[in-house]
Amino acid sequence: MNQLVREVVLGSGKSIQIISGDITEEHVDAIVNAANAYLQHGGGVAGAISLNGGPQIQVESDAWFEQHGPVQHDSPAYTGGGELPCRYLIHAVGPVWGEGDEDVKLAAAIMGALILANRLELNSIAFPAISTGIFGFPKERAAKIILKVFKDYFGEFPDTRLELVRLTLFDEESVAVYLQAADLEFNIPNNNQMIESAG
Repeated sequence: MNQLVREVVLGSGKSIQIISGDITEEHVDAIVNAANAYLQHGGGVAGAISLNGGPQIQVESDAWFEQHGPVQHDSPAYTGGGELPCRYLIHAVGPVWGEGDEDVKLAAAIMGALILANRLELNSIAFPAISTGIFGFPKERAAKIILKVFKDYFGEFPDTRLELVRLTLFDEESVAVYLQAADLEFNIPNNNQMIESAG
């Protein structure tokens, strides 16, 4: 069962949460898939999403790719959620570590997914730790970027329909890394589960 380990409630009432658990079990409007540019969902998070969501996800992904071509970092694709407990899958392509401009590309992928979710009129979204698996992006570095983009998004788009943004992390190491990054980004005192921030 997925467990809430940290929540930051912004001054606007919007919520950013860190969840320990399985992203394929998240009951949100959209789950973000850590995709590759060709929308072939073979391993890692993408493989788990495709396995649990059923073959329709790959069918829709192939159709999207045929129509639009490779997915760009700042312009994610989207499909239905298949058999997953979400309305949509947003297929965000993070950078492979070592390809250059990784920080900028990761930030663009996260921001692009948030902007698309709002365009789809969604209220809630769950992200995995994009690019930190087989793409090799250092976890600590990614955590700082991803959480900063969440904060910047709500600051830049105060009227967004999004009310809840989650980071759903499968392993304890990633949870610890993101908790530390959240404490720094939002100036959270140690050991506080529920925090209100004016940010």
